[in-house]
Amino acid sequence: MIEFNSHEWALILGGSSGFGLAAAKKLSKHGMNIFLVHRDRRGAMSRIESEFDEIRKNGIQFQTINTDALSTEGRNQILEKLKESLGNDGKVKLLLHSIAFGNLRPIVDSQKSTAASEAVTKLAEKLGISNDQVTTAVHELLNEGVAPLHTLEDIKYSSSVLEDEDMEQTIYNMGTSLLTWVQKVFQCGFFNSDARVIGLTSEGNSIAWKGYAAVAAAKVALESVSRSIAVEFAPQGIRSNILQPGVTSTPALKLIPGSSRMEASAKLRNPFQRTTQPEDVANVIALLCTDEAAWINGTIIRVDGGEHIASF
Repeated sequence: MIEFNSHEWALILGGSSGFGLAAAKKLSKHGMNIFLVHRDRRGAMSRIESEFDEIRKNGIQFQTINTDALSTEGRNQILEKLKESLGNDGKVKLLLHSIAFGNLRPIVDSQKSTAASEAVTKLAEKLGISNDQVTTAVHELLNEGVAPLHTLEDIKYSSSVLEDEDMEQTIYNMGTSLLTWVQKVFQCGFFNSDARVIGLTSEGNSIAWKGYAAVAAAKVALESVSRSIAVEFAPQGIRSNILQPGVTSTPALKLIPGSSRMEASAKLRNPFQRTTQPEDVANVIALLCTDEAAWINGTIIRVDGGEHIASF
C-alpha cells in the first residue's frame, strides 16, 4: 500500500478541477500534504470548497492559495506561503504542473461548409425537418453519451485567428512555465532529496486539431523542458516525467472546439469502451511518487487504457 510520510508535500499548480484536484484527493488519502494553487472567480468557490473539504477529511496538512501562478507577483506569494507551510521539516516531494490556460483560436479564418454540416443538411431533408432540429438532437444525444453520432457534430470555432502574442503566452502558460517553477522551488531549497516533477500532455502533441495550434505547441515545449529537467536536475534527486492521458472529460477539455466529438470518438476507440477519468491519471501520479518508481525519468507515459493503439 502507498504511504507517504508527514514531511512530504505535493505542490499542485492548477488544482481546483480535473487532474490536479483528482491528484490532490488521491495523494492526501495516502498521507501526502497538499499545497494547492488555483485561480478561480468568487462565484465558483462554493463548489470548489466542497471539493476541498473532501481533502481536509483525510487528516493531512492542506493549504490553498487562489492567485495567478503565472505572474511574478503571484509566484512570489505562493513561494512565501509555501515556505510557511513547509516549516522546518517539510519538503516538496511532488511538483505537479496542471495549468490549463491557453488560447484556442484557429490559425486561419475558414467559414466553409464542412462534411458534417452537409451531412446534417441531407439528413434534415430526408426527415423533413430543419437543420437546427437535427443539430440540436445531435448535441443532446452526444451529451448523453450516444457516441456514434459524433461525425454529425458541426464544430463552431472562434471567428478571430491566433496571433503571435496568443501563441507566445500559451507556450509559456502551459509549457515552459514548468521550468520556471522547478527552478524557483529548487532555488528556495524546498525540494525533497528524492522529488518528482510531473506535467500533462495530450494527443495534440503529434496530431493537429483545428483551434489547438497554440496548446499543441505548448505541450511539445512542455515535453522538451521536462526532458531537460530530467537530465540536468537528476544530480539533485529530481525525476521529471510527462503523463499523456486519453481523452478525459474535464473543464479544460470542454473549452476545446469539438470536445464532445473527441469524447465520443475516444469512447468508441477505447478497448474499455469508456473515456479516461481524472482518477485514472491520479492513480499513476501517486505511483510515480513511490520509491519503487524512482528509476522512471525523462519519459512520456500514456494513461489511456489503450485508446491510442485501438482502431474503431
